[in-house]
Amino acid sequence: MNFGENILKYKDDILSDLKTLLEIESVSSEGSENCEKALDFVLDRAQQLGLSTKNIENKAGHIQLGNSGRLCGALTHLDVVPAGKGWSVEPFTLTRKDGRLYGRGVADDKGASIVNLYCLKALKDSGVEGVNTLRCIYGTDEEIGMSDMETYFESESMPEVSFTPDSNYGICFAEKGILQLKISMDRNDGITLSAIKAGNAVNAVPDEAKALLYFSDAQTNNLKNQREKYKGNFNFIDTIDGLVIESFGKAAHACEPEKGENAALALVELLNGELEPEEVGSLCSFIGYALHRETDGTSLGLKMRDFVSGDLSCNLGKIRLNDNNSYLTLDIRYPVTMNGEKILKQVEKSAAINELKVEVIHHAPPLHLPKESPTISLLSRAYEEIMGEKPEPYSTGGGTYARTLGGKGVAFGPAFKDDDVKMHNADESIDEEKFFAHAQICLQAMYRMYTEDFGELTE
Repeated sequence: MNFGENILKYKDDILSDLKTLLEIESVSSEGSENCEKALDFVLDRAQQLGLSTKNIENKAGHIQLGNSGRLCGALTHLDVVPAGKGWSVEPFTLTRKDGRLYGRGVADDKGASIVNLYCLKALKDSGVEGVNTLRCIYGTDEEIGMSDMETYFESESMPEVSFTPDSNYGICFAEKGILQLKISMDRNDGITLSAIKAGNAVNAVPDEAKALLYFSDAQTNNLKNQREKYKGNFNFIDTIDGLVIESFGKAAHACEPEKGENAALALVELLNGELEPEEVGSLCSFIGYALHRETDGTSLGLKMRDFVSGDLSCNLGKIRLNDNNSYLTLDIRYPVTMNGEKILKQVEKSAAINELKVEVIHHAPPLHLPKESPTISLLSRAYEEIMGEKPEPYSTGGGTYARTLGGKGVAFGPAFKDDDVKMHNADESIDEEKFFAHAQICLQAMYRMYTEDFGELTE
């Protein structure tokens, strides 16, 4: 039965509400106020559509249909990463162009959030009788650690069958461990390098970096003459305060750093190549011996892979260096069969060479569900009923709410593997036809969750 096509009658409403939601600049790394506005908008809209809602401490909430049987859930987040630069359209609005929908969050994860709302609306309007309780759960700080779900599940029950449309199709049965670290010292001990600023998020490849150096004219001219030796896009500016060097790269998600061009690593490679360690200081020296331009952790002693989830990745997300403070952030995605504590100890060992402090910002252990689990079986059937083929199981370095679900949920959509949605990059977009294919799959899955008697569930 193809119940999912019922979502198409709400297409105009979905696009209208998505436009409003994209215009709320809910960048969680910049504060909670706009994230709360986004949550209020979705819950208020649900009430207008005749659905019941609950707000949990302005950090999370849910929309509910039914009140019996097993609790089933579909989880999305309303926060986004910063827009960054390089957009061809306005980032915080919905733009329809060349068959695509553009805007920050359209693929990650506001588009799916609005679709979830209208899936419940479609089920309610159809009059279909459910045997289970179905919740669409919304959070507001997925991009900075998922404390929203910690708060939510302190007072609300864990779904027994669930998914989060916050990745790609087919079905993500394994998510790598995520270890986000801050490496720091309480001063800048470089005698020539005055300041560096790069990146805005720990989980993104920085596309811009800037350094300030105390330099003589001769040193400036020498550095400019050597720039061709280094791979990168640099700009040199003489100012009253010293020489400013700008570095430009390409943003990407930290789970796939090899798809970007890290402006910070390029800049530090130039500095380390032409200056002495005491001139650049301990933090940049650490980058030189421990990171280079790598994305696989080789120089840190972390290069590893497993058969289930593939290679470890390592991304330098931010640098902040001035007279009173000096730190960088690393985002490490490690294979599901590896040990995060051992990886942390190896980073600490490397940082200790330059007497740097290592702090854990966030650690999410890996997720790994058996491919034959009831959740994966249900989602596979829903996908096949809409698309006419079985979905491929896959693993990812991305981190989703599936990690918070105690082995009872996986990531499932909304992006298709042949559609470059530019997640966490400029011009984030999604093919409009594929977006509504996702909407049909999503409704088909929710229909099955709402109406099926699962019997005994064992994952």
